[in-house]
Amino acid sequence: MSSIRVLKNFLAISRHKSVAAAAREIGLTAAAAGQQLQLLEADIGVELFDRTKRSMTLNHHGRSLVEPIQEIIARYEALGSGFKSELSGTIVLGALVSTLMGAFGNTLNELKQNFPELEIKLIAGLSSDFLEQVIEGSLDAAIVTESPYALPQHIQWTELYTEPMVLISPARNHKKDFTPKDLASELPFMRFERNTWTGHLVDQTIRANKLNIQEGMELNSVEAIIELVRQGLGYSIVPKLANIAWDSDRQLRISELPGKTIYRKVGLLERRKHSRQNITQEIKKYFLEHNTKEKTTP
Repeated sequence: MSSIRVLKNFLAISRHKSVAAAAREIGLTAAAAGQQLQLLEADIGVELFDRTKRSMTLNHHGRSLVEPIQEIIARYEALGSGFKSELSGTIVLGALVSTLMGAFGNTLNELKQNFPELEIKLIAGLSSDFLEQVIEGSLDAAIVTESPYALPQHIQWTELYTEPMVLISPARNHKKDFTPKDLASELPFMRFERNTWTGHLVDQTIRANKLNIQEGMELNSVEAIIELVRQGLGYSIVPKLANIAWDSDRQLRISELPGKTIYRKVGLLERRKHSRQNITQEIKKYFLEHNTKEKTTP
């Protein structure tokens, strides 16, 4: 019968849709990871992936096995946990890179300090991609912005914190009374990718503030946009990330929007029932306590 390592290998391949990428995550050669998958399929008696030259996608057999295999691994990792007072085992989280530069990065650091036996595996990507992976079970949970669409009934999203959407522009040659209208006449607008959840917030901010913009580049990285604005290549609207020293950045100018402030809501996306809820509850507890302290501190 297949070992726990073989089962973990299956989950890694299902996340990355690639044997080679999964092998790098779990410390195997691509050949060894491929052999372990073949062993699992031989034990079960069916193929678990639809294979192409470039990727591997779970078929209906594979999708049906994700949650039971996660449960097996969780039970295995929980052996002896009754003798410990702390969280242990592995949780696989999707996370927007921008959330790691925001308040969630602080949470990860505190979790690792408080629970050294806890292993956190992070997968970077986009909110819309994470939703599919949470639904199929290849991710335990994901840190994402609030979906502009209704979620499936078996999926829940819990708000953790908010970030205001702000107008950023190059600091050089700007006068104090420089307006968004002045920016639009001098620089192209660096837009976050339209069809992403954060992209919807950018559009909402533009409409709410009745901004006229000159379209420039479209990117799917907040970090890349900030850097390009620093270089003077345009201006943009982005969430005000928590772990960036905005006030001391001499290359950026942060401007108040002329009308309504729109907030990016960041939260935890997960299935309503899954095997890592003790860990996701701890994440939500951290933010609840943190936000409560902020509200009660004079």
